Amino acid sequence: MFSTPFIRNLGSMGGAQIAMRVSRLLATIVLTRLLSPNDFGLAAIVLTTHELVALFTRNGIAAQVVRAEPNAVAQTAETAYWLSWIACGGLALAQALIALPVMWIYDDARLALPIALMGLVHLATPLCHIQCVMMQREGRLGRIALASGLQVSADNILTGIFALLGFGMWAIVLPKLLVAPIWVIVTRYGHDWRPASRWWPTNGLVGWREALGFSRHVLAVELMTTVQANVDNLIVGLTLGVEALGVYYFAFNAGLGITLGLVNAFGSAIYPHLCQVVGDRVQLAARYRQALRTSGLILVPLVLAQVLLAPIYVPLVFGEKWVVATPVLMLICLSALPRPFANACSQLLKAIGRPDIEPRWQLALTVLLIAGVFLGSRFGIVGVAVAVLAVQGIVLTLFCLRAPRPFLRDTTQEWPRSPATVAV
Repeated sequence: MFSTPFIRNLGSMGGAQIAMRVSRLLATIVLTRLLSPNDFGLAAIVLTTHELVALFTRNGIAAQVVRAEPNAVAQTAETAYWLSWIACGGLALAQALIALPVMWIYDDARLALPIALMGLVHLATPLCHIQCVMMQREGRLGRIALASGLQVSADNILTGIFALLGFGMWAIVLPKLLVAPIWVIVTRYGHDWRPASRWWPTNGLVGWREALGFSRHVLAVELMTTVQANVDNLIVGLTLGVEALGVYYFAFNAGLGITLGLVNAFGSAIYPHLCQVVGDRVQLAARYRQALRTSGLILVPLVLAQVLLAPIYVPLVFGEKWVVATPVLMLICLSALPRPFANACSQLLKAIGRPDIEPRWQLALTVLLIAGVFLGSRFGIVGVAVAVLAVQGIVLTLFCLRAPRPFLRDTTQEWPRSPATVAV
C-alpha cells in the first residue's frame, strides 16, 4: 500500500496539475476564438525550439541529490548547484545563437526575437533547482505543487489577457517570460539550503565525474523524449506549412493538456517514493505495481472520455473553425494511453540506479517516430497523428513489459547503491 506521505504528495501534484490544466483550457478557448492557425503555428515553432534547448536543463544532475546517501547530500547538492549554473548559462547563450538559423529555415523574420528572449528563462533554473530536489528528497511536494500551480495559472491568465489585447503570437510567448520569477520565489524560499559560496564553488566541484556519469544516461532519455514530443511539430511545419502546424498544435494541446500534466505529476511523486525503499526488493516491487494500477485507474478513463466526447466539445468549446482538427485530436489522445505506465517504468529504472537501460528503448522510439512522422506527413496531419499513435503504442508497451522484468523477478540481481558523492 502507498504511504500517507505519498498520497499527500500525489494529491498535491495532481491537484495543482488539474488547476493548471483547467486554467490552460480556459486560455485555449480564448486563443482559439481570437488567434488564427498561422499564429498558433508561429508560436509552436518558438516554443518547440525553446523546449528542444530546455531539455538540457533536465539533465539528471540535481536528481542525484534525491538518491544520495545522508553523509553525501551536502557535497552532492553543492556540486549539482554549480554544474546547473554552467549548463543553464550556456543554454541561454545557445538559444540566442540559434534564433537566426531557425528564422531562416522557416523564412519568417517574426521568429528570431521571441526565440532569443525565451532563452532567458533558462537562467531561472539554477536559482531554485536544488531547493526543489531537497524538498523532493524530504517528501515535501506541496510547495512545488503550489509553485507550479501559481506559475502556470498566471501564465494562462496573462495569455488570455494578451490575446484579448491583440498581441497575436506574443500572447502565447510573452507570459512565459513574465511568470518565471514566480517559480523562483516560491520554491527558493521553500527550503533553507543555500550554496556555501555565492560567487564560486569552494569545493572545486568534487564528484562532478560521478554526477555527469549518472547524468548522461538521464540526459540521453530526456533528449530522445523531447525530440519525440516535438519532432512532429517540426516536420509538420516544414512539410505541410505553418497553418497546418497551427491546426496540429491546437489538436495536440487541446487533447493532451490535462493528461500529460497528470502523467508528469505521477512521475514527480513516484520517484522519491520508490527511492525510499530501493533496498527492499519486495516492497519496491509492490510500490511500483501499485503505481501502475493507480495510473491506469485515473488516466485511462480520462483519455477515453476525451476521445469519445471530442466530436461534441471541439465545435462547442473552441469554435467551428477547429472542427477539422477533431480526428487529429482523437488520435493524439489515444497515443497517450501507454505514457503513464512508461513514465512509472522510467522512474523505477532511475530509482534503482539503472538509467542506462531506458536510452536504448528511447532511441528505437525516436528513430521509428521520425520515420513514421515523415511517412505520415504524406497523408496530411491525420497521417502524422496515426503514425504517432502506432509507433508510441507499440514501442512504449514493449518497454513497460520488458525493461523492468529482470529487476522485479530476479531477486539475486545486484543493483547499484545510492550514490555517495566522493567526499574531500
